[in-house]
Amino acid sequence: MLLIFCYLFYGCLSVGPLTGFKMLDLSRLLPGPYCSLLLADLGMDVLKVEDPDQGDYMRRMGPTRKNDSAYFLALNRNKKSMILNLKVEEGKEIFCNLTETYDIILEGFRPGVMDRLGIGYQELKKRNPEVILCSLSGYGQDGPYRDRSGHDINYIGLGGILELTGTKETGPLIPGVQIADIGAGAMMAALAILAAVVHRQKTGEGQHLDVAMHDGVISWLSIHGAKYLMDQRLPLRGEMHLSGRYACYHVYATKDGRYMSLGALEPKFWKNFCDAVGKKDLIPKQFIEGEERTQLIQEIKELFQTKTQAEWTDFFREVDACCEPILTLEEVFKHPHVLHRKMVIEYEHPVEGKVRQVGNPIKSSGFPFPTPSPSPQWGEHTLEVLKEIGYSEKEIERFKEAKAI
Repeated sequence: MLLIFCYLFYGCLSVGPLTGFKMLDLSRLLPGPYCSLLLADLGMDVLKVEDPDQGDYMRRMGPTRKNDSAYFLALNRNKKSMILNLKVEEGKEIFCNLTETYDIILEGFRPGVMDRLGIGYQELKKRNPEVILCSLSGYGQDGPYRDRSGHDINYIGLGGILELTGTKETGPLIPGVQIADIGAGAMMAALAILAAVVHRQKTGEGQHLDVAMHDGVISWLSIHGAKYLMDQRLPLRGEMHLSGRYACYHVYATKDGRYMSLGALEPKFWKNFCDAVGKKDLIPKQFIEGEERTQLIQEIKELFQTKTQAEWTDFFREVDACCEPILTLEEVFKHPHVLHRKMVIEYEHPVEGKVRQVGNPIKSSGFPFPTPSPSPQWGEHTLEVLKEIGYSEKEIERFKEAKAI
C-alpha cells in the first residue's frame, strides 16, 4: 500500500519520495517508531521528540552493544532526536513553533494526554490549520475501552485473532511477531498519514487521525469475518482451510526434527506434489472430509518423516508445489534470496560500529534507497533544530534554565 501511494504521488522526486515532508515523532517503543521508520526510510524528515528523563524506553530494552539497544537501532535509523520537556511552558512553546514546519505529528500516548499537555489537535490547529496529527493507540480516542491499557497480546486476543491460532490440542498460541503493533497499528498509521498528506495537497486542510491497533486487528479478520457475518458459523481452531484442516496446507515434521511448510492449496500444486512423491492416488483426495481427511494428513506426516529437512528442500527445489523449509533466523539472514533482495543491510554507526539490520521491503524503479543514516543519540539534534527554527543563543540558554531541553 505504501508503494502505491509513493508511485502515485511522490514517484517523480529524485531523492526520497517523501523528501520535503517533516514529522515530529512523540512515540516510543515499537508501534509508533516502526511507523515513522517506514516513512523515514522513504525520505521523510523525522524528528524524535524525547523527554529529558530517559528518552525512548527502547534505547535500554534488549541487547546493548555500546550505548543503545539493537531494538532501538533497528527502529530509528534515518531519524533525528531532540530533548524536549513538554510539561513546562517553554517546552510547549518550542513544540508549537516546531509544528509550523514539522507539520506532521505522530503520538502514541493514552487518549487525552495531548490535550492535558495543552498541545491537543484543536490547539495545534489554531497555530497551523494544515497540521496533521496521527494518534496511534490501543483502542482509539473514543469508546468504552478508550482508557484501557494493553499490549499486542491483548489486542489480538480481544480482536479474535488469538482465538484462531494453534490447534485443538494446543489451544491459542502467541504469534512470534507483534501483529497488532506492526501490521494492525504501525502500518495502518503510515497509510493513514500518507492519505492525509494527499488530502492536504488537494484541499489545504490538515486533520486528526485516530488509528487504533484493536481496530486494525479487526480489519485483519476481513475474510473470516465476512464468512461469519454471512453464515453465523464460528471458525474452529485448526479446522479452517488455511490453518491445518487439509493435508495440502499444513506443517510437517521431518526425520531430523525440523519442519517443512506445504502450501499446495490450488489443485495444480497438489497434483505436482503428489506426482513428485509418487502418490498419484491421493490427487482426487485433496479436500476429502471425514475420517479419510485425518488419515490423509497422517499419511503425509509419515511421508515427511522419511527424509531430513535438507533432503526435502533439495527434493522440492525444482518441483512447483509450494513446499518450503521452515527456517531459523540464522538461516533466513544467510539465505541467497534474502541477500539478493537486500533485506539485510549493513552500515557504519559512529558509536556502535558496524550495524546489520533488516532492510526496507519496498523496491522501486523510481527512487533508490541510499545508505541509511544511523539512529540518533539521545537529544543529538536539539541545538541544531532550535537554531533551524530561528532561536538565538540567548533564547536557548533560557530554555536550558527552564529545563525545557
